[in-house]
Amino acid sequence: MTLGCLTALPVFNEARHVSRVLDEVRRSVTAAGLCRRHEILVIDDGSTDGTAELLAARGDVQVVTHAENRGYGAALLSAFDFAQRRGFGKIVTIDCDGQHEPQRIPEFFAACIDGIDLVSGSRYLQEFAGDSAPPEQRRRINQQVTAELNRRLNLSLTDAFCGFKCYRVGALAQLNITEPGYAMPLEVWVQAAAAGWRIVELPVPLIYLDEKRSFGGVLDDAHTRLEYYHLTLDRAIAAVEPGFCVETPCGVGPDLENT
Repeated sequence: MTLGCLTALPVFNEARHVSRVLDEVRRSVTAAGLCRRHEILVIDDGSTDGTAELLAARGDVQVVTHAENRGYGAALLSAFDFAQRRGFGKIVTIDCDGQHEPQRIPEFFAACIDGIDLVSGSRYLQEFAGDSAPPEQRRRINQQVTAELNRRLNLSLTDAFCGFKCYRVGALAQLNITEPGYAMPLEVWVQAAAAGWRIVELPVPLIYLDEKRSFGGVLDDAHTRLEYYHLTLDRAIAAVEPGFCVETPCGVGPDLENT
């Protein structure tokens, strides 16, 4: 049995999904019985659609509220801070838009064994029955950025942007994340590689419930979004050089199917 497991969900205007997803999260972690101590945390990133009222009516989750919308990365940073301050050993992050399956949370906790710092979900590691056809533009950008990460960081990832992850909380102290938006995972990859984290990918189904879901503002333009990702990656790599690992894989492990 593992002590101190936290499941954290960043939320912004998810009134349509949040109650159902949280019910599924609660059932999944309770049935698995992996952790003697398990809590569910929701980071409400300035929702204005009634999400806050739905969360206030629940007594089975912890809530951190941002008075104003700060961004996806900022919400995850609040989750990391909560996990560190409260002494958890592992934290799973899962999106609340219905595109991740809460019943897979125990798999992520179980895969984050001793010696593993990060278990990252991958929607492209294997095919599942019923997989969605991803929006071509989004898949192309993901493939391009993933390939660039692998080339520049000497990683072997298949999915740079899956939000379903499990972190060893003790490793989070090695991160110094400054990016508050959707590109925050790129900064995590750079710093994790530089720190020599042991990383594995765990296959998850590819689910798109709303192919037209907005990133918000100018990021809905694919060219602008890709440029934003490139600028974030360049800045993150520049911040960790010159001691950056480029000769051999920086703590990257094989996928769990082969371990």
